[in-house]
Amino acid sequence: MLTTRLTELLGIPHPIVQGGMAWVATWELAVAVSEGGGLGVLGAGNAPADWVRAQLRQVKEHTARPFGLNVPLFSPCVDEVIALCIAERVPVVTTGAGNPTPYIGPLKEAGAIVMPVVASGAFAKRLERMGIDAVIAEGEESGGHIGSVSTMALVPQVVDAVTVPVIAAGGVGDGRGLAAALALGASGVQMGTRFICTSECTAHANYKEAIVKANERGTMVTGASIGHPVRCLRNPMSRDFEELERRGASDQEIIEFGTGRLRRAVVEGDVVYGSVMAGQVSGLVHDVVPAAELVRRTVAEAEAALARVRGLVTP
Repeated sequence: MLTTRLTELLGIPHPIVQGGMAWVATWELAVAVSEGGGLGVLGAGNAPADWVRAQLRQVKEHTARPFGLNVPLFSPCVDEVIALCIAERVPVVTTGAGNPTPYIGPLKEAGAIVMPVVASGAFAKRLERMGIDAVIAEGEESGGHIGSVSTMALVPQVVDAVTVPVIAAGGVGDGRGLAAALALGASGVQMGTRFICTSECTAHANYKEAIVKANERGTMVTGASIGHPVRCLRNPMSRDFEELERRGASDQEIIEFGTGRLRRAVVEGDVVYGSVMAGQVSGLVHDVVPAAELVRRTVAEAEAALARVRGLVTP
């Protein structure tokens, strides 16, 4: 058993948080992860509050364990979804892609544990002054929207910058990654890409198969030219996206080209012209397993890795 400040804060057995990925992190996956001893997280994405409410009701119906909701701050529905979090007393709220400062106070007053995603120690320190409970330090290895600093460099700097628990994200796909994160001073990890390849995840089988087949060089970053870098698997869509950026297409043209591509991959299974958002850890993903088994396996691997490390230390 790995007991950390994160497990104590969240009231969960294992220091593993599931990433709240848009279109991917539906109630089925969140429930499976929470029931497996981690923290399952719903992904609100750009969805309207009515859709999110229906997802929340399903989670509450199927598990009594802690769970979370991820709110991307670029969503056009962000105010309504935050209000829903408050009304529904969502126990844990994670945020990303923006500054959550205006929402921290109201969420805390409603009893929520607030855990923003950050890409720098300075931002983490500023948010700690606003009253956050923990912070997710996400490196550029992750899938989807990314920062510009690697996990190995980012996590210890965030740990040094704040006193709240730090969750390492980006490039974590097995227990060795969890052990490494703990060694860097983190209190746990967030895994996104690895949880896509679980049996409870409702993402299309083609999406999962593409990740399983990928290697460590199978991803690329698109959207950097408009200030919104996104990591996804290499495919004809990403290469067309890259060509658009290379020839200096307008921001509007790039945005229109990318709109709807994630849904096309996740829901429709088009892994040729859809955006298969996934992290560099895809090269470590070799199977599709139940979420609870993945949680147990990750913890067992971490315990074994930590034992090996201890064995290297001589008195």
